[in-house]
Amino acid sequence: MTGVQSCVKVDIHIHILLSFLLLCYGGIANFHCSRVHNESIQDLHSLLHFKQGVTSDPNGALSNWYTSSHFCQWNGVICTSRSPLGVIELYLSNQNLSGQISSSLDNLTFLEDLDLSKNNFIGPFPLRGCLQHLQFLYLYENNMSGTIPDALTNYSSLSILYLTSNSLVGSITPKLGLLSNLECLRLDSNQLELRIPNELGKLVNLEVFDLSHNRFSGEIPQTIFSVSYLLALWLGGNILSGQTPRGIGNLTLTDLNLSENNFRGAIEGLFDNLTQLEYLRLHGSELEGPIPASLGNLLNTRQLYLDNNNFQGSMP
Repeated sequence: MTGVQSCVKVDIHIHILLSFLLLCYGGIANFHCSRVHNESIQDLHSLLHFKQGVTSDPNGALSNWYTSSHFCQWNGVICTSRSPLGVIELYLSNQNLSGQISSSLDNLTFLEDLDLSKNNFIGPFPLRGCLQHLQFLYLYENNMSGTIPDALTNYSSLSILYLTSNSLVGSITPKLGLLSNLECLRLDSNQLELRIPNELGKLVNLEVFDLSHNRFSGEIPQTIFSVSYLLALWLGGNILSGQTPRGIGNLTLTDLNLSENNFRGAIEGLFDNLTQLEYLRLHGSELEGPIPASLGNLLNTRQLYLDNNNFQGSMP
């Protein structure tokens, strides 16, 4: 996604048709998963409506987004290699763009990878679940607000969902558990709250699960401990409570962060089977009892944080 793939330019007749359609459909339209006979015309409309929603482009990321060239030659746009030409990747990360993300992007029929991360986009979550081929969605480090809509669960091919560092609020919809192909779920550093849904345990292919630095409460659902591929579990910086979750020993984690919550109880025997752990963060909670000698068996551990708890006795 570091360059722009060149394509065959359309002929003069298509240019005339596109110009006419743009005159007819000026402004940011309210799309509803519409489909037209010519996907190239539809993708052109979608990209131009997205551009109209951008209020500031200080780096000139969209400086060549004009109909004088084919949209497959525009900055950040990568298209299919054969006809029908359509957008498969839209990569505009870290361009300091401002404005709102147009829901017209939901009409990019072939889109697989959408990366608008590290910009200044505001407003609610823009997509409504029409992108059947979408695999990678990166919208992290923006200023998006509102809730995560149920429509997100229509993206059945989604592998990575990365919404870190926005201003999203409300609870996680249990329907998120329907995204069975999801491998990475990062919703950290938002303002999400209430309980973590049991249904997230249905994400059987999940490897990275990050809900840290939100306002989640209650206990960790036991269903999470049946996700056999899980490597990284990051739940630090919430208000989770209850006894230390014994089901953690069923996982093959390399990175565990439960810090800065309200967990209580002893950790004796909790990590005996987690021999692959490289990072273990348990600081800032209400854990108690002795520090178990079995922690010495974590031979791969690079970082271990146990401070600001109520442990007793000496270090083994």
